[in-house]
Amino acid sequence: MSKVLGMGNALVDILARMDNDDLLTKLNFPKGSMQLVNAETSAIVLLEIANHAKEMASGGSAANTIHGLSCLGVATGFFGKVGKDELGAFFKKDMTANNIEAKLLESHNDSGKAVALISPDSERTFATYLGAAVELCADDVMRDLFHGYTHFHIEGYLVYNQPLIEKALKYAKEANLIVSLDLASYNVVEDNHAFLKDMVGKYVDILFANEEEAKAFTQKEHKEALDEMAKDCNIAVLKLGSEGSLIKHFETTFEVGIIPANSVDTTGAGDLYAAGFLYGLINLLPIDKCGEIAALLSGNVIEVIGPKMENHRWDKIHEELKKMRN
Repeated sequence: MSKVLGMGNALVDILARMDNDDLLTKLNFPKGSMQLVNAETSAIVLLEIANHAKEMASGGSAANTIHGLSCLGVATGFFGKVGKDELGAFFKKDMTANNIEAKLLESHNDSGKAVALISPDSERTFATYLGAAVELCADDVMRDLFHGYTHFHIEGYLVYNQPLIEKALKYAKEANLIVSLDLASYNVVEDNHAFLKDMVGKYVDILFANEEEAKAFTQKEHKEALDEMAKDCNIAVLKLGSEGSLIKHFETTFEVGIIPANSVDTTGAGDLYAAGFLYGLINLLPIDKCGEIAALLSGNVIEVIGPKMENHRWDKIHEELKKMRN
């Protein structure tokens, strides 16, 4: 039986909708970026959004993907670090409530949080305080972590701790797991370009990237970026937002469209795309069908605030999946 282990920053997302982008200008945050902030700046951001409507959800890129896979009925686990606090307890409870094997280490420091500032056009800018999440280190990764798993999904945000990500990828491949990597925000890719290229070439089977991330990774755009990505892995996936996606498997390129959607928040769109794609692969579906399932999930999650969907929406997704698999 297939079982997917995710590893990433264990964060609690705090989602706030903005009436305009003035706050981004005030805080000097480039729109659409992920800004790593310290505890002081995180507190300032929270103060700035005190009067905005907010929602809270367990988050982090890999955790969102694992949650999506679990909702699709795939056996999953997640490895990360949280604080011994309210947010840490919230994160763990959310994992176990969704049948995810929570392999969570604890720290005396505060749990990590990602404040998502959602612009009127639904683009999101993250102010991320990693807190306890960043304390996950190479010494925490043991070979038995991967026992019983067939797939390993990791987020590019962990690249700030290079010994950690390299050891995890190495052990996963030694255990014969299929490895997928979702590149992080373009600025993270730019800051760690040479290292990421090396890791992808050595260990990664499936590489996910959006347009900006792909450009930062390859110095090329669109189809040329996809071709360059595919030189380093078996399957390269280029997410193009409202234009769908391009997937290259060896020498074959697939174009995948989107489903009509009323976008209110793009938080989690890429993460749920990865969940849908991996679900298709696990079920041995053709590559183009994997892309269609990915589009189904990402098209649904952008219609809600945050990376989590309610049960009734998942029920509809399962109905669509039955049609797609027949």
